[in-house]
Amino acid sequence: MPDRLTTPRNAREWLSVLARYRDPSTLRSLFELAATLIPFFALWALAWMMLSVSPWISLAISLANGAFLVRIFIIQHDCGHGAFLKNRTAQDWIGRLLGVLTLTPYAVWRRTHSIHHAHHGDLDHRGIGDVTTLTLEEYRARSPFGRLMYRLYRHPIVLFLIGPGYLFLIQNRLPIGLMSSGWRYWASAMGTNAMIALALGLIVWFGGWMPVLVIFLPTSLMAATIGVWLFYVQHQFEDTHWSKGEEWQLHDAALEGSSHYVLPQPLRWLSGNIGIHHVHHLYSRIPFYRLTEVIRDHRDLAEAQRLTIRESLATVRLHLWDEAQGKLMSFAEARARYGIA
Repeated sequence: MPDRLTTPRNAREWLSVLARYRDPSTLRSLFELAATLIPFFALWALAWMMLSVSPWISLAISLANGAFLVRIFIIQHDCGHGAFLKNRTAQDWIGRLLGVLTLTPYAVWRRTHSIHHAHHGDLDHRGIGDVTTLTLEEYRARSPFGRLMYRLYRHPIVLFLIGPGYLFLIQNRLPIGLMSSGWRYWASAMGTNAMIALALGLIVWFGGWMPVLVIFLPTSLMAATIGVWLFYVQHQFEDTHWSKGEEWQLHDAALEGSSHYVLPQPLRWLSGNIGIHHVHHLYSRIPFYRLTEVIRDHRDLAEAQRLTIRESLATVRLHLWDEAQGKLMSFAEARARYGIA
């Protein structure tokens, strides 16, 4: 589908264009599900078989399998957005079952993620489903201890090594953020926990603790780390979008505050095209396998907020939002420019 003769003038006008891509194909969705689950379970089985040969071989296979677990999460993600199947009941059950593999209670994640979409880039509504980001003034107003805690939180070791394990192995065991929001979120969390416990019990029963330590944990932690990194670079880049009050506008924040992470084709496939995040945030009902159609057909979107792998590495040095300049900056830059230590 070629570009319109008249390119939409603003983010809201893109909605009618992107609506053409929203319908999922049941056959394509089921194919994508099979093309993800079959290799995932095959690699799990291969890693288990290799335990008798060398635990190091099993570990290597398990770490590689983390990439397929990321793709499983993307399918669960699409289920939560109502973008995977036309049958909502079947879609929700697929999402719940995949949540056992991703260690993510489906209803809890779906709700917190919808909050993220509804308030992304809004300085007046932060704290659920996002990476904590302080403005310069908020950081300046903190005590020395408060600044230290924020610096530790934003350190790469915490964000990308400690944080992912905590998030998926521990935090997801409770409906954090929705503790008083109703029984359904507790049911989602506890039901997922029960299924995870059952699966782990069967693994230990048939194979002892080695499959848990060498296969389950490395696969889960690798996927968690990749997933957190992808989520980070989707929104934490220098010219992202943050505003507040009447200045904040949902569609502008969605389009301008999300990156287009340009990945090689194998990585794009394994990550379920989630790098085309600006399009996804602007119109979340588009199935992940149709996002490439959008940037193929619309050059303006293909060129917007492009972020290469090399460029993305520099984003780990961005920590604070400068409202005056409208950009993220590092602690060092804040100290040099504003004298904020």
